[in-house]
Amino acid sequence: MKFKGLIFTLALFLMPAAALANDTTPANHEAKPCDCKDGKRHHMNHKDWQVMMAEREQKLLGWVSQYTPEKKAEWSRVLKEKKDLRTQWMSPENSAKREQWKKERIAKIEGLKKQFESGKITKEEFMKQAHGGKEMGHWKTFHELRIAIDKKDNKQAAILLNRLLEQTKQHNKLMKEKLAK
Repeated sequence: MKFKGLIFTLALFLMPAAALANDTTPANHEAKPCDCKDGKRHHMNHKDWQVMMAEREQKLLGWVSQYTPEKKAEWSRVLKEKKDLRTQWMSPENSAKREQWKKERIAKIEGLKKQFESGKITKEEFMKQAHGGKEMGHWKTFHELRIAIDKKDNKQAAILLNRLLEQTKQHNKLMKEKLAK
C-alpha cells in the first residue's frame, strides 16, 4: 500500500515536469513570430489580445442591449468603424505612416523626458503631454461602467455607456485624421 502511495506521489510531481519538458508549440501560437520587443508589458501573444478584445466587445454590446437598447445600432456601427480603422492603420500600406508616427512620438517623449529630468515640467504635466492631452478616459470609463453594473446601478451604467460611446467616436475621429496624413 505504501508503495502505491509513493508511486502516486512521484507521478504527481513528475507529470508537470514532463509537460514542461514537452517542447510543442501551443495551438494559439502565431505562425510568424511578432516583431514587437519582448518587454515587461508584453504578457500575451497577439491572438490572445484579439480574443480578449472580441470578448470585451461582446460584453459591451450585451450591456448596451440591457442598459441603452435604443443605441445598439449606433454602437454596432461605431465599433465596426473602429475595427475597420484599426485594420486599415495596421495594413502594410500604412506601415510608413505608422513608422513616421512612432518616430515622432518617441522624439516627443524624449523631449518631455529631458524637460521632466531638468525640472521644467512636473510628473503630471509629463504624463498629460506624453499621452497627447488624452488621459485614457475610455479605460477609466470602462472600469467605472463595470463597477456600476456590478452595483446594478442602471442609471449610472446608461450614463457611462453614453460617455464611452462618445469617447469611441472621438477615437475613431483621431484615427481617421492619422490615416489622412
